[in-house]
Amino acid sequence: MNYRHIYHAGNFADVFKHIMLVALVQSLLRKDNGFCFLDTHAGIGFYDLLSSQAQKGKEFMGGIAKINTQEKLPPLVADYLACVKKLNATTPEKLQCYPGSPLLVKQLLRPQDRMVLTELHEDDYLVLKRVFPHDKQVGVHHQDGYLALKAFLPPKERRGLVLIDPPYEKPDELSDLVTALANAVTRWETGIFALWYPIKESRSIARFHRALKLKIARPLLAIELTIFPDNQATQLNGNGMIIVNPPWQFEQEIQAVLPWLWRVLSPHQEGRYGIQLL
Repeated sequence: MNYRHIYHAGNFADVFKHIMLVALVQSLLRKDNGFCFLDTHAGIGFYDLLSSQAQKGKEFMGGIAKINTQEKLPPLVADYLACVKKLNATTPEKLQCYPGSPLLVKQLLRPQDRMVLTELHEDDYLVLKRVFPHDKQVGVHHQDGYLALKAFLPPKERRGLVLIDPPYEKPDELSDLVTALANAVTRWETGIFALWYPIKESRSIARFHRALKLKIARPLLAIELTIFPDNQATQLNGNGMIIVNPPWQFEQEIQAVLPWLWRVLSPHQEGRYGIQLL
C-alpha cells in the first residue's frame, strides 16, 4: 500500500484528529512559558481540496465540508474551524485548502513556542520545507518518524506535545507503535503524547489497548469515534487517539464535544463514540 494523504485530506478522521490537536495545544497555551511541538509524520503541511486526487473520492465532503455548514458550533470546534478558514481567507464559504497538523498548530503558536517537523518521504519533505521558508520557529527534518522520537526527545523545553500519526502502511504498525511510544515516554515522562490510529475492527484495537497499558505506566486516555459499525476489517470505520499524560480537564472538554461530532459526521447515525482511561 502506497499511502498518500491527499486522497483523504479533510475527511472525518482528519476532523476528529485535528480537533483533539487544537484542544491539546490550547491546554499548553494556558501557561506563559514556551513549549515544543514534535510532529513525527508531518506530511506536506496543507492539501489542495480541488486537486484531482482529493476530488477522486471527495472524502472531505464527509468531514470538513459538513463542519463548515453547521450553524451552531461547540467552542472547541469553532476554534478548529477558524484555523482552517485562515488558510481559505478568500473563499471561507467554500474551502479550497485543508491544513495538515503543521499549519494547524503553527497558527496557534506564540513567539516563545517552537515546532519540530519530520517527514521521511523525500518529495513531501521538500514541499513541507517550502511551506516554512526561513522560519526560525519551525525545524523541518528529512527523517524517519520513529527515529525522531529518539533524536528530539527530550526537548530543551520542559513542556510540549508529540503527535504520532503514521500512514499505517505496515500490517504490524500497531505493535511497533506500542514499543516506540513506550520508549519515547521513558525518554520524556512529563511530555504529552497524542497517537492517532485507524479503526477497522474492534478486536485488534482491544489488543492494542492492552499492550499499551502493560508497557506504559503513565495516565493513558483512549478517545474513539466511529461512523460505521466497526466489524468490517476492509474499510475505515472510525478512528481513535491515545493521549499519554492528558492535560487537566482535557477529558471533560472532549467528552462534551464527542456526541456533537458523532451526530454531524456519522452519515447514518451508525458507529459509536467514547472516552476511557486505560
